[in-house]
Amino acid sequence: MQPLAERMRPTNLDNYIGQSKLVGPEAVLRKAIESGNIPSFILWGPPGVGKTTLANIVANQLKRPFHALSAISSGVKDIREVISKAKSQRFFDQPNPILFIDEIHRFSKSQQDALLGAVEKGVVTLIGATTENPSFEVIPALLSRAQVYILEHLSKDDLIKMVDHAVENDEILKKKKIKVEEYDALLRFSGGDGRKLYNVLELVSNFQMPGSSLTITNKHVTHLIQENLAIYDKGGEAHYDIISAFIKSIRGSDPNAAVYWLARMLDGGEDIKFIARRMIISASEDIGLANPNALLMATTCLQAIQALGMPEARIPLSQTAIYLATSPKSNSAYMAIGTALAKVKEVGHLPVPLHLRNAPTKLMKELDYGANYQYAHDHEGNFVELEFLPKEISGTDFWQPSDNPQEQKTKSIMKGYWKDKYQF
Repeated sequence: MQPLAERMRPTNLDNYIGQSKLVGPEAVLRKAIESGNIPSFILWGPPGVGKTTLANIVANQLKRPFHALSAISSGVKDIREVISKAKSQRFFDQPNPILFIDEIHRFSKSQQDALLGAVEKGVVTLIGATTENPSFEVIPALLSRAQVYILEHLSKDDLIKMVDHAVENDEILKKKKIKVEEYDALLRFSGGDGRKLYNVLELVSNFQMPGSSLTITNKHVTHLIQENLAIYDKGGEAHYDIISAFIKSIRGSDPNAAVYWLARMLDGGEDIKFIARRMIISASEDIGLANPNALLMATTCLQAIQALGMPEARIPLSQTAIYLATSPKSNSAYMAIGTALAKVKEVGHLPVPLHLRNAPTKLMKELDYGANYQYAHDHEGNFVELEFLPKEISGTDFWQPSDNPQEQKTKSIMKGYWKDKYQF
Protein backbone atom coordinates (compact mmCIF):
# COMPACT_ATOMS: atom_id res chain seq x y z
CA MET A 1 0.00 0.00 0.00
CA GLN A 2 1.31 3.43 -0.94
CA PRO A 3 1.93 5.96 1.86
CA LEU A 4 -0.83 8.51 2.44
CA ALA A 5 1.28 11.32 0.94
CA GLU A 6 1.48 9.40 -2.35
CA ARG A 7 -2.18 8.41 -2.31
CA MET A 8 -3.19 12.05 -1.85
CA ARG A 9 -0.85 13.49 -4.48
CA PRO A 10 -3.14 15.52 -6.80
CA THR A 11 -3.05 14.93 -10.56
CA ASN A 12 -4.49 18.27 -11.70
CA LEU A 13 -4.34 21.92 -10.70
CA ASP A 14 -7.93 22.01 -9.45
CA ASN A 15 -7.01 19.62 -6.61
CA TYR A 16 -3.63 21.23 -5.88
CA ILE A 17 -3.60 23.00 -2.51
CA GLY A 18 -1.50 26.11 -1.94
CA GLN A 19 0.68 28.35 -4.15
CA SER A 20 -2.30 30.33 -5.40
CA LYS A 21 0.02 33.13 -6.57
CA LEU A 22 1.51 30.68 -9.06
CA VAL A 23 -1.30 28.31 -9.98
CA GLY A 24 -4.49 30.03 -8.84
CA PRO A 25 -6.99 31.44 -11.37
CA GLU A 26 -5.21 33.78 -13.81
CA ALA A 27 -1.82 33.09 -12.15
CA VAL A 28 1.27 33.11 -14.34
CA LEU A 29 2.28 29.44 -14.14
CA ARG A 30 -1.30 28.22 -14.49
CA LYS A 31 -1.71 30.28 -17.66
CA ALA A 32 1.49 28.82 -19.09
CA ILE A 33 0.37 25.27 -18.28
CA GLU A 34 -3.10 25.79 -19.72
CA SER A 35 -1.61 27.27 -22.89
CA GLY A 36 0.44 24.11 -23.34
CA ASN A 37 3.53 26.22 -23.96
CA ILE A 38 5.72 26.04 -20.86
CA PRO A 39 9.34 27.18 -20.60
CA SER A 40 12.01 25.33 -18.69
CA PHE A 41 11.68 26.42 -15.08
CA ILE A 42 12.99 25.90 -11.57
CA LEU A 43 10.75 25.58 -8.54
CA TRP A 44 12.43 27.05 -5.45
CA GLY A 45 10.87 26.54 -2.04
CA PRO A 46 11.05 24.71 1.30
CA PRO A 47 10.41 20.96 1.60
CA GLY A 48 6.88 19.61 1.33
CA VAL A 49 5.21 22.55 -0.44
CA GLY A 50 4.37 20.69 -3.66
CA LYS A 51 7.35 21.05 -6.01
CA THR A 52 7.40 17.42 -7.19
CA THR A 53 3.62 17.30 -7.31
CA LEU A 54 3.50 20.38 -9.51
CA ALA A 55 6.03 18.87 -11.94
CA ASN A 56 3.92 15.71 -12.21
CA ILE A 57 0.76 17.75 -12.79
CA VAL A 58 2.45 19.66 -15.62
CA ALA A 59 3.44 16.44 -17.37
CA ASN A 60 0.02 14.89 -16.75
CA GLN A 61 -1.99 17.86 -18.02
CA LEU A 62 0.22 18.37 -21.06
CA LYS A 63 0.37 14.62 -21.74
CA ARG A 64 4.09 14.68 -22.34
CA PRO A 65 6.67 11.95 -21.68
CA PHE A 66 8.04 12.49 -18.19
CA HIS A 67 11.52 11.59 -16.95
CA ALA A 68 12.65 12.11 -13.37
CA LEU A 69 16.13 12.13 -11.87
CA SER A 70 17.29 12.77 -8.33
CA ALA A 71 20.45 14.81 -8.04
CA ILE A 72 21.42 12.74 -5.00
CA SER A 73 21.69 9.45 -6.89
CA SER A 74 22.17 10.43 -10.55
CA GLY A 75 25.40 11.11 -12.42
CA VAL A 76 26.38 12.47 -15.82
CA LYS A 77 25.84 9.01 -17.34
CA ASP A 78 22.21 8.96 -16.14
CA ILE A 79 21.62 12.43 -17.56
CA ARG A 80 22.97 11.45 -20.97
CA GLU A 81 20.85 8.29 -21.02
CA VAL A 82 17.68 10.27 -20.29
CA ILE A 83 18.54 12.87 -22.94
CA SER A 84 19.16 10.12 -25.47
CA LYS A 85 15.80 8.57 -24.63
CA ALA A 86 14.11 11.97 -24.87
CA LYS A 87 15.54 12.47 -28.36
CA SER A 88 14.05 9.17 -29.46
CA GLN A 89 10.60 10.25 -28.18
CA ARG A 90 10.42 13.38 -30.30
CA PHE A 91 8.35 12.79 -33.40
CA PHE A 92 7.44 15.46 -35.97
CA ASP A 93 5.76 18.40 -34.18
CA GLN A 94 5.20 16.70 -30.84
CA PRO A 95 6.22 18.84 -27.83
CA ASN A 96 9.44 17.85 -26.14
CA PRO A 97 9.50 15.53 -23.12
CA ILE A 98 9.79 16.89 -19.59
CA LEU A 99 12.87 16.16 -17.50
CA PHE A 100 12.29 16.69 -13.79
CA ILE A 101 15.36 16.95 -11.56
CA ASP A 102 14.74 16.87 -7.85
CA GLU A 103 17.26 18.73 -5.63
CA ILE A 104 18.95 20.23 -8.67
CA HIS A 105 21.13 22.31 -6.32
CA ARG A 106 23.09 19.13 -5.57
CA PHE A 107 24.18 18.71 -9.19
CA SER A 108 27.81 19.59 -9.82
CA LYS A 109 28.87 22.00 -12.57
CA SER A 110 29.77 19.11 -14.87
CA GLN A 111 26.35 17.52 -14.35
CA GLN A 112 24.61 20.81 -15.08
CA ASP A 113 26.81 21.32 -18.15
CA ALA A 114 25.62 17.93 -19.42
CA LEU A 115 22.04 19.26 -19.28
CA LEU A 116 22.71 22.57 -20.95
CA GLY A 117 22.83 21.48 -24.58
CA ALA A 118 19.56 19.53 -24.36
CA VAL A 119 17.78 22.49 -22.75
CA GLU A 120 19.22 24.96 -25.28
CA LYS A 121 18.15 22.83 -28.26
CA GLY A 122 14.72 22.06 -26.84
CA VAL A 123 15.36 18.33 -26.59
CA VAL A 124 13.77 18.46 -23.13
CA THR A 125 11.83 20.96 -21.08
CA LEU A 126 13.62 21.10 -17.76
CA ILE A 127 11.78 21.37 -14.47
CA GLY A 128 14.11 21.60 -11.50
CA ALA A 129 13.22 21.56 -7.82
CA THR A 130 15.43 23.06 -5.14
CA THR A 131 15.32 24.14 -1.51
CA GLU A 132 18.37 26.36 -2.06
CA ASN A 133 18.67 29.72 -3.79
CA PRO A 134 19.25 28.81 -7.47
CA SER A 135 21.33 31.97 -7.94
CA PHE A 136 24.04 30.28 -5.88
CA GLU A 137 23.58 26.68 -6.99
CA VAL A 138 22.61 26.67 -10.69
CA ILE A 139 25.19 27.63 -13.33
CA PRO A 140 24.41 30.99 -14.98
CA ALA A 141 24.08 29.50 -18.49
CA LEU A 142 21.39 27.09 -17.31
CA LEU A 143 19.69 29.62 -15.05
CA SER A 144 19.40 32.11 -17.92
CA ARG A 145 17.41 29.55 -19.90
CA ALA A 146 14.89 28.83 -17.15
CA GLN A 147 12.24 30.76 -15.29
CA VAL A 148 12.47 30.66 -11.49
CA TYR A 149 9.21 30.28 -9.60
CA ILE A 150 9.23 30.71 -5.82
CA LEU A 151 6.96 28.46 -3.78
CA GLU A 152 5.93 29.70 -0.35
CA HIS A 153 5.40 27.85 2.91
CA LEU A 154 1.94 26.33 3.09
CA SER A 155 -0.37 28.47 5.20
CA LYS A 156 -2.30 27.19 8.20
CA ASP A 157 -5.48 27.20 6.11
CA ASP A 158 -3.74 25.19 3.37
CA LEU A 159 -2.55 22.56 5.84
CA ILE A 160 -5.97 22.25 7.50
CA LYS A 161 -7.53 21.89 4.07
CA MET A 162 -5.07 19.06 3.30
CA VAL A 163 -6.01 17.23 6.50
CA ASP A 164 -9.74 17.56 5.87
CA HIS A 165 -9.34 16.51 2.24
CA ALA A 166 -7.44 13.35 3.24
CA VAL A 167 -9.90 12.39 6.00
CA GLU A 168 -12.86 12.80 3.66
CA ASN A 169 -11.43 11.39 0.43
CA ASP A 170 -8.61 8.91 1.06
CA GLU A 171 -9.77 5.37 0.36
CA ILE A 172 -8.46 4.14 3.73
CA LEU A 173 -8.99 7.11 6.06
CA LYS A 174 -12.60 7.73 5.03
CA LYS A 175 -13.51 4.26 6.33
CA LYS A 176 -12.02 4.92 9.77
CA LYS A 177 -14.60 7.37 11.17
CA ILE A 178 -12.02 10.03 11.96
CA LYS A 179 -12.97 13.34 13.53
CA VAL A 180 -10.32 16.06 13.78
CA GLU A 181 -11.15 18.03 16.91
CA GLU A 182 -7.84 19.96 17.15
CA TYR A 183 -5.30 20.72 14.43
CA ASP A 184 -2.49 22.53 16.28
CA ALA A 185 -0.30 19.50 17.06
CA LEU A 186 -0.71 18.09 13.55
CA LEU A 187 0.47 21.39 12.12
CA ARG A 188 3.25 21.88 14.67
CA PHE A 189 4.85 18.49 14.03
CA SER A 190 4.58 18.95 10.27
CA GLY A 191 6.51 22.22 10.38
CA GLY A 192 4.64 23.49 7.31
CA ASP A 193 5.75 20.44 5.28
CA GLY A 194 2.78 18.84 3.53
CA ARG A 195 4.50 15.47 3.22
CA LYS A 196 5.30 15.42 6.94
CA LEU A 197 1.73 16.44 7.69
CA TYR A 198 0.43 13.36 5.91
CA ASN A 199 3.06 11.21 7.67
CA VAL A 200 1.78 12.47 11.03
CA LEU A 201 -1.86 11.94 10.09
CA GLU A 202 -1.14 8.44 8.81
CA LEU A 203 0.81 7.53 11.94
CA VAL A 204 -2.01 8.72 14.19
CA SER A 205 -4.63 6.86 12.16
CA ASN A 206 -2.60 3.64 12.25
CA PHE A 207 -2.95 3.50 16.04
CA GLN A 208 -6.73 3.54 15.93
CA MET A 209 -8.34 0.64 17.77
CA PRO A 210 -10.17 -1.77 15.39
CA GLY A 211 -13.88 -1.05 15.13
CA SER A 212 -13.67 2.25 17.03
CA SER A 213 -13.93 5.84 15.86
CA LEU A 214 -10.95 8.18 16.19
CA THR A 215 -11.00 11.71 17.57
CA ILE A 216 -7.77 13.57 16.88
CA THR A 217 -6.71 15.98 19.64
CA ASN A 218 -3.47 17.83 20.32
CA LYS A 219 -2.74 15.65 23.35
CA HIS A 220 -3.32 12.43 21.41
CA VAL A 221 -1.08 13.49 18.51
CA THR A 222 1.72 14.71 20.79
CA HIS A 223 1.74 11.46 22.76
CA LEU A 224 1.87 9.26 19.64
CA ILE A 225 4.60 11.29 17.94
CA GLN A 226 6.82 11.31 21.02
CA GLU A 227 6.36 7.56 21.44
CA ASN A 228 7.05 6.83 17.76
CA LEU A 229 9.57 9.46 16.73
CA ALA A 230 11.60 7.08 14.53
CA ILE A 231 8.51 6.21 12.49
CA TYR A 232 7.49 9.83 12.17
CA ASP A 233 10.88 11.12 11.04
CA LYS A 234 10.94 9.37 7.70
CA GLY A 235 13.44 11.90 6.37
CA GLY A 236 16.18 10.19 8.39
CA GLU A 237 18.51 13.10 9.12
CA ALA A 238 15.86 15.75 9.84
CA HIS A 239 17.64 18.31 7.69
CA TYR A 240 16.12 21.47 9.14
CA ASP A 241 16.04 20.28 12.75
CA ILE A 242 19.73 19.38 12.76
CA ILE A 243 20.95 22.56 11.08
CA SER A 244 18.87 24.44 13.67
CA ALA A 245 20.56 22.52 16.50
CA PHE A 246 23.97 23.23 14.92
CA ILE A 247 23.45 26.98 14.65
CA LYS A 248 21.93 27.21 18.13
CA SER A 249 24.95 25.35 19.54
CA ILE A 250 27.26 27.92 17.92
CA ARG A 251 25.09 30.75 19.25
CA GLY A 252 25.16 29.10 22.68
CA SER A 253 29.00 28.91 22.66
CA ASP A 254 29.12 25.10 22.91
CA PRO A 255 31.88 23.82 20.58
CA ASN A 256 31.31 20.18 21.55
CA ALA A 257 27.66 20.30 20.54
CA ALA A 258 28.48 22.25 17.37
CA VAL A 259 30.98 19.59 16.24
CA TYR A 260 28.53 16.79 17.10
CA TRP A 261 25.73 18.27 14.98
CA LEU A 262 28.24 18.98 12.22
CA ALA A 263 29.24 15.30 12.30
CA ARG A 264 25.58 14.27 12.13
CA MET A 265 25.10 16.37 9.01
CA LEU A 266 28.26 15.13 7.33
CA ASP A 267 27.43 11.50 8.12
CA GLY A 268 23.94 12.04 6.68
CA GLY A 269 25.28 13.40 3.40
CA GLU A 270 24.28 17.04 3.96
CA ASP A 271 25.40 19.53 1.30
CA ILE A 272 28.65 20.99 2.70
CA LYS A 273 28.06 24.33 0.94
CA PHE A 274 24.72 24.62 2.75
CA ILE A 275 26.51 24.13 6.09
CA ALA A 276 29.18 26.70 5.22
CA ARG A 277 26.63 29.30 4.11
CA ARG A 278 24.73 28.90 7.36
CA MET A 279 27.96 29.51 9.28
CA ILE A 280 28.48 32.73 7.30
CA ILE A 281 25.03 33.88 8.43
CA SER A 282 25.81 32.94 12.02
CA ALA A 283 29.13 34.78 11.89
CA SER A 284 27.26 38.01 11.17
CA GLU A 285 24.04 37.42 13.08
CA ASP A 286 25.38 35.87 16.29
CA ILE A 287 29.01 37.04 16.52
CA GLY A 288 29.10 40.16 14.40
CA LEU A 289 31.05 43.10 15.80
CA ALA A 290 32.20 41.18 18.88
CA ASN A 291 34.69 39.41 16.60
CA PRO A 292 34.69 40.79 13.05
CA ASN A 293 37.20 38.09 12.00
CA ALA A 294 34.43 35.49 12.35
CA LEU A 295 32.83 36.58 9.08
CA LEU A 296 36.20 36.40 7.32
CA MET A 297 36.78 32.92 8.75
CA ALA A 298 33.36 31.65 7.66
CA THR A 299 33.68 33.13 4.17
CA THR A 300 37.13 31.59 3.75
CA CYS A 301 35.70 28.25 4.89
CA LEU A 302 33.19 28.30 2.03
CA GLN A 303 36.00 28.95 -0.45
CA ALA A 304 38.14 26.20 1.08
CA ILE A 305 35.50 23.47 0.97
CA GLN A 306 34.67 24.28 -2.66
CA ALA A 307 38.34 23.80 -3.51
CA LEU A 308 38.73 20.62 -1.45
CA GLY A 309 35.48 18.66 -1.55
CA MET A 310 34.82 15.80 0.83
CA PRO A 311 36.25 14.12 2.83
CA GLU A 312 38.94 16.80 3.39
CA ALA A 313 36.33 19.57 3.63
CA ARG A 314 35.27 18.21 7.02
CA ILE A 315 38.45 19.72 8.54
CA PRO A 316 37.91 23.43 7.71
CA LEU A 317 34.22 22.95 8.51
CA SER A 318 35.15 21.67 11.98
CA GLN A 319 37.76 24.40 12.47
CA THR A 320 35.25 27.10 11.58
CA ALA A 321 32.44 25.64 13.70
CA ILE A 322 34.71 25.55 16.75
CA TYR A 323 36.02 29.07 16.07
CA LEU A 324 32.48 30.47 15.80
CA ALA A 325 31.25 28.61 18.88
CA THR A 326 34.16 29.89 20.99
CA SER A 327 33.95 33.49 19.73
CA PRO A 328 32.35 36.25 21.84
CA LYS A 329 28.77 36.86 20.76
CA SER A 330 26.89 39.95 19.63
CA ASN A 331 23.73 40.43 17.61
CA SER A 332 23.98 44.24 17.57
CA ALA A 333 24.49 44.46 13.78
CA TYR A 334 21.55 42.09 13.22
CA MET A 335 19.33 44.13 15.55
CA ALA A 336 20.50 47.45 14.05
CA ILE A 337 19.39 46.62 10.50
CA GLY A 338 16.09 45.24 11.81
CA THR A 339 15.44 48.47 13.73
CA ALA A 340 16.41 50.57 10.72
CA LEU A 341 14.12 48.63 8.38
CA ALA A 342 11.26 49.04 10.85
CA LYS A 343 11.89 52.80 10.91
CA VAL A 344 11.86 52.92 7.09
CA LYS A 345 8.47 51.20 7.08
CA GLU A 346 7.22 53.59 9.77
CA VAL A 347 8.31 56.91 8.23
CA GLY A 348 8.64 55.98 4.56
CA HIS A 349 11.46 57.02 2.24
CA LEU A 350 12.60 60.38 3.62
CA PRO A 351 14.49 62.73 1.28
CA VAL A 352 18.28 62.75 1.40
CA PRO A 353 19.51 66.00 3.05
CA LEU A 354 20.81 68.45 0.42
CA HIS A 355 24.36 68.53 1.77
CA LEU A 356 24.66 64.74 1.32
CA ARG A 357 23.42 64.67 -2.27
CA ASN A 358 25.67 64.17 -5.26
CA ALA A 359 25.97 67.19 -7.57
CA PRO A 360 27.31 66.05 -10.96
CA THR A 361 25.62 68.87 -12.94
CA LYS A 362 25.62 72.68 -12.77
CA LEU A 363 21.86 72.74 -12.16
CA MET A 364 22.18 70.44 -9.17
CA LYS A 365 24.88 72.68 -7.71
CA GLU A 366 22.63 75.71 -8.21
CA LEU A 367 19.93 73.83 -6.28
CA ASP A 368 22.38 73.45 -3.37
CA TYR A 369 23.00 69.76 -3.91
CA GLY A 370 26.13 69.01 -1.90
CA ALA A 371 26.26 72.50 -0.36
CA ASN A 372 27.94 72.73 3.06
CA TYR A 373 29.19 69.14 2.88
CA GLN A 374 32.56 68.81 4.60
CA TYR A 375 35.08 66.13 3.62
CA ALA A 376 35.96 64.22 6.80
CA HIS A 377 39.56 63.58 5.73
CA ASP A 378 40.24 67.32 5.61
CA HIS A 379 39.70 67.52 9.38
CA GLU A 380 41.69 66.44 12.41
CA GLY A 381 41.19 62.78 13.23
CA ASN A 382 39.36 62.33 9.90
CA PHE A 383 36.13 63.38 11.58
CA VAL A 384 33.74 66.31 11.18
CA GLU A 385 30.43 66.69 12.99
CA LEU A 386 27.67 66.76 10.38
CA GLU A 387 24.08 65.51 10.29
CA PHE A 388 23.91 62.34 8.22
CA LEU A 389 20.29 61.37 8.92
CA PRO A 390 17.16 63.03 7.55
CA LYS A 391 16.12 65.76 10.00
CA GLU A 392 12.83 63.95 10.75
CA ILE A 393 14.71 61.09 12.46
CA SER A 394 17.80 62.94 13.67
CA GLY A 395 19.12 61.51 16.91
CA THR A 396 17.61 58.03 16.36
CA ASP A 397 19.85 55.22 17.61
CA PHE A 398 19.73 52.11 15.46
CA TRP A 399 22.93 50.46 16.63
CA GLN A 400 23.21 49.54 20.32
CA PRO A 401 26.67 48.12 21.14
CA SER A 402 26.71 44.85 23.04
CA ASP A 403 28.68 44.31 26.23
CA ASN A 404 31.88 42.82 24.81
CA PRO A 405 35.42 44.27 24.69
CA GLN A 406 35.46 44.99 20.95
CA GLU A 407 32.17 46.86 20.87
CA GLN A 408 32.79 48.66 24.14
CA LYS A 409 36.02 49.97 22.60
CA THR A 410 34.09 51.10 19.52
CA LYS A 411 31.45 52.67 21.77
CA SER A 412 34.11 54.79 23.46
CA ILE A 413 35.43 55.97 20.10
CA MET A 414 31.92 56.92 18.93
CA LYS A 415 31.19 58.82 22.14
CA GLY A 416 34.49 60.64 21.70
CA TYR A 417 33.40 61.74 18.24
CA TRP A 418 29.75 62.51 18.88
CA LYS A 419 29.73 63.46 22.57
CA ASP A 420 26.11 63.49 23.79
CA LYS A 421 24.57 62.69 20.41
CA TYR A 422 25.35 59.00 20.81
CA GLN A 423 23.67 58.12 24.11
CA PHE A 424 23.63 54.32 23.77
